[in-house]
Amino acid sequence: MTKNLPTTDNPLKIGTRASPLALAQAYEVRNLLMRAHNLPEDAFEIVPQSTLGDRVQDRSLRALGGKGLFSKEIEEHLLNGHVDIAVHSTKDMAVEQPEGLTLDVFLKRENPHDAFVSKSYKSIPELPMGATVGTSSLRRKAQLLNQRPDLNVIEFRGSVQTRLQKLDAGLAEATFLAMAGLNRLGQENTPAHEILSQDMLPAVAQGVISIERRTDDRVTKEIIAPLNHRETALQMQAERAFLKELDGSCQTPIAGIARIKGEQIHLKGQVLRTDGSEEVSKEIIAHISEAEACGITLAQEILCEIDTDFFK
Repeated sequence: MTKNLPTTDNPLKIGTRASPLALAQAYEVRNLLMRAHNLPEDAFEIVPQSTLGDRVQDRSLRALGGKGLFSKEIEEHLLNGHVDIAVHSTKDMAVEQPEGLTLDVFLKRENPHDAFVSKSYKSIPELPMGATVGTSSLRRKAQLLNQRPDLNVIEFRGSVQTRLQKLDAGLAEATFLAMAGLNRLGQENTPAHEILSQDMLPAVAQGVISIERRTDDRVTKEIIAPLNHRETALQMQAERAFLKELDGSCQTPIAGIARIKGEQIHLKGQVLRTDGSEEVSKEIIAHISEAEACGITLAQEILCEIDTDFFK
């Protein structure tokens, strides 16, 4: 165990977005670190930070520029020493970190699946012809239109609570949320129905909390190391390599999930045209020692089957 643990006089500062879900994730990290090192709550300080993705709600994520919208300002605080670590939803993270930062601790994965949320219906097939569905996710929109091109999909930005309020206001018959987010917020009363991956493949890294640190901060590396979950880390190697090879961002409908079975990693990936008119799905199995290579290979196999204008 490291001798340089945080104290009440010199707390470890945890950077996070200010949304209720992001704060819940930061508190989860804090509580795990408290238990791992037998430290009091005052040995940690949660430092919320507003991000561009949080501030600008009247434009789509695609229009704002894709991944990094929910992490750039927090990463700047990390680089300049205002915080010691940053807690992220891994699915919001770019596949490469800014110079000087490392993303190498992944908490045990929560439920990775999407949730279909509606006050009147329990699944996508139950929706009536022409029903309105709200989502800010290009992936979910493309997957939905691939199954149901008759549906009307509208932009639904905001926190979990904001999107539920829009649903209550009747702006749409249904929306989608992540099961992990609902679980972490204790939203047991939300009219949500889990969508299994064979029916809608989730976003790469969905359900995974990651911890980012300064690359040269060896003390902090030791402090957070006990929180790394090996199986989840292997899944992230495969999924994020898959995303990187596809040059994936929030402007690209890409889905993927890896599962560990014994010494094997099973990775399934999907890409779609933005209008949902076409999709390509493939699977690959490899030894866990080849997790990253597995993701790269699957992406290359998919790229061989699509046109250069597929994502336009």
